[in-house]
Parts: sequence; C-alpha cells; structure tokens
Amino acid sequence: MYSVYILELQDGSYYVGHTNDLQRRLHEHKNGIACAHTKKSGMTKLLWSEEVIDRDQARKREKEIKGWRREKKEHLWSSLP
Repeated sequence: MYSVYILELQDGSYYVGHTNDLQRRLHEHKNGIACAHTKKSGMTKLLWSEEVIDRDQARKREKEIKGWRREKKEHLWSSLP
C-alpha cells in the first residue's frame, strides 16, 4: 500500500507527496531530511492522507491533487467527520 498525503508547512503552504511508509516519511519531513522544500519551509502537521493500492496510483493521485487550487485541497480534510 502507498499513501498520498498533504502537509502544512510553517510558511502556510501545502506540500503534497506520496510514500510507501507514511510514518517514516513524516519523521523525515519533521527532521528536514525528506526534501529541500520541507527542509526550508518546515513541516507543521499532516493535514490529510489516503491509501492507494500501488505506486502508479499514488503518483497519479499526487499529480492530480497538485493541480488543484488551494480551496479544493482544503475541502479534502474540511469535509471529514
């Protein structure tokens, strides 16, 4: 299984990514070893995630969400119970 996720960064921006180990990846983002963007901007929290079956689906979903406007991304977690 893979996870597609959205992080909130300290500068108020969102980071969309995918991984096969969400807990490990969150640890990497928090400690500034995951990618240059989150290292520079600093992760504040995980806002949303969903599981998909394989890496191809994860990549497609990540790309889809990255193309969305901010408001549409926010709807993903604001509509959760």
